[in-house]
Amino acid sequence: MPQLEVDGAELTYDDEGPRDSDALPLVFIHGWTANRHRWDHQMTYFAEKRRVIRLDLRGHGDSTGAGVRTVAELAKDVVALLDHLEVRRAVLVGHSMGGMIAQTITLDHPERVERLVLVDSISRMTYSRGRGLLMGASTLVPFKMFVAANIRRAFAPGFPREEVRAYIKSSEDTPREVVMTLYGAMRAFDVLDRVGEIRVPTLLIHGYHDIQLPVRQMLRMAKAYPDAVVRIIDAGHELPVEKPAELTTALDRFVTAADG
Repeated sequence: MPQLEVDGAELTYDDEGPRDSDALPLVFIHGWTANRHRWDHQMTYFAEKRRVIRLDLRGHGDSTGAGVRTVAELAKDVVALLDHLEVRRAVLVGHSMGGMIAQTITLDHPERVERLVLVDSISRMTYSRGRGLLMGASTLVPFKMFVAANIRRAFAPGFPREEVRAYIKSSEDTPREVVMTLYGAMRAFDVLDRVGEIRVPTLLIHGYHDIQLPVRQMLRMAKAYPDAVVRIIDAGHELPVEKPAELTTALDRFVTAADG
């Protein structure tokens, strides 16, 4: 389990797949309170034919480190890892907060990104009334109750309860300080007025039943992208684990075009 020290954090990552392939590397970035294993299905599939990289963001999963106050600081961690691995150009795939990180990297380092995939993500954080009330109550309820409520809302109705409980337990392992500090970072995130600068082909793929970041917010973002394809899948906010095969298929079709 390789690790890289970056600004006081030990970042755990996986770097798999053939190095002699002409296909560009894929870089997977997970979301808030999650970890790199959200991408297990995609890693297994893509590592057979191309280099695939994923990491636990600081304070998440097997990585150490305190929370940071901006999404840009998380983006710097990912760029530092790519520098360490000598990856000069790649396809970025980000889920939720990971999509915010991926957009930030693309805006700040356009030469590093060949294609961009945003899964259940947006360019300007806007909470629904229900989510706003939940976040407002975060200081009034036990931390584990707060995390559990957020994770339950992330899955579409009918997703197996035992699997939801497993994801709740995993998210509860993220330190409270990291969870709440990054909540503030996401709340302040806003690049909607800049995404017109992103000139690389972009796939916006979203769960129809996503109530964390509703489809209408993603469609607003899509209008601002010069070269975007939109795909809606019958799932909630946790698309990588709710409909992993469908997501992998959509990714495969999109990224294969980058190998030209």
